[in-house]
Amino acid sequence: MVIAHGIGGRQDLPIPLEVLMIGAALAVLASFAALGLTWQRSKFRADAGRPVPAWLQAFADSRVTRTVLRLVGVLGTLATIVAAAFGPSGNANPAPWTVYVIFWVGLVFASLAFGPVWKLLNPLRAVHRGIALLSGGKPLARYPAGLGYWPAAVGLLAFTWMELVAPDRVEGWALLTWFSIYAAVMIVGSTVFGTEFFDKADPFEVYSSFIGRMAPIGRHEDGHLVFRNPFDGLVGLRPAPGLVAVLCVMLGSTAYDGFTRSPWWVGQVQDGPLPPTLMSTLGMFALVLIVAVTYWLCTYSAGPGGPGELAHSLIPIAVGYLIAHYFSLFFYSSQSAFILWSDPFGTNADYLGVGDFAVNFELLPVWLLAVVRAGAVVAGHIFGVFSAHDRAVALLPTRRALTGQLPLLLLMVFYTVGGLFLLFAT
Repeated sequence: MVIAHGIGGRQDLPIPLEVLMIGAALAVLASFAALGLTWQRSKFRADAGRPVPAWLQAFADSRVTRTVLRLVGVLGTLATIVAAAFGPSGNANPAPWTVYVIFWVGLVFASLAFGPVWKLLNPLRAVHRGIALLSGGKPLARYPAGLGYWPAAVGLLAFTWMELVAPDRVEGWALLTWFSIYAAVMIVGSTVFGTEFFDKADPFEVYSSFIGRMAPIGRHEDGHLVFRNPFDGLVGLRPAPGLVAVLCVMLGSTAYDGFTRSPWWVGQVQDGPLPPTLMSTLGMFALVLIVAVTYWLCTYSAGPGGPGELAHSLIPIAVGYLIAHYFSLFFYSSQSAFILWSDPFGTNADYLGVGDFAVNFELLPVWLLAVVRAGAVVAGHIFGVFSAHDRAVALLPTRRALTGQLPLLLLMVFYTVGGLFLLFAT
């Protein structure tokens, strides 16, 4: 990655790490116990929500609004391409900061606030629209239902590998190569299968749409926007092929990001028998696989639909991990990106007038960053317990709903403690 992700470490926590881990585990267990006693019927509904004011609906659906957002996506992409192709190498180039910080991390917070925003910004949808106008606008085939979200899972794994493992990940040529392949796949796929290909196969649209289900504003199937309980957005995510895979990639890759700072793992990568890139690749894939296998084992007997029925409960956990790992990165490294854009080609220019600025690491107390990181992990798991319990009581009798969740509950406790350990123990 461009810089270290974790600002706000163990020494900045207001309580000892061991106490925090025990307290977090007890909080998850206590929330489940309280739900078991008081929550015996499903309360979340995908069609729930209060309609937004008419002016807000009109603004969101306005052709002008959508055109402006698409133009922002296109111009931002073109600027990043030019910087990657003609700017200085490595961290002196604004392109890697824009891709890994502004785009990748910023997409988490934007989607959490406003919903699936990348669907409106995605420049490849503009390319597809142009091709569709020239070809008559009809897809050549229907998107295979059995394919589901699997292409998005593969694409997401490939991007996180690029972000966390690839040795030249901050070089312009590497970014251009990866995104050229991604763009080619998306354009060909959308030409053959239509816009549904973006909905199911584009890793960034799927990523944004899953996180966006926790946004306080959502859209019903009839197109109306509503203010909603984030849990109502989560419950609308139905089982589909590849759904669990996408979420396991989100969790496993973020866990690997924390694991890379372990002194033991650093030693294995640097001094082990395998080349560092191969060792890192195997380590990342192994953590994704561990998340997938443990989740499947803990949910396969959870009732009709098995792992897929409870997959939406992983979204709050994934969001908690993402905030915990990337909050400080986004807060500080976005400043670096802004400064670098003032001189994108390394010519000593100062287009934005901020060339003499430096990153201000004192904007937020370090202890506050540590509390935010710890709180995000704990809150994510508690919200996950709520989501899983509500779906379980909707599918199963009360007693079986409780017993059926116990393996998943224990897994969430393990994820909570393990997540905190990876964040703060090193």
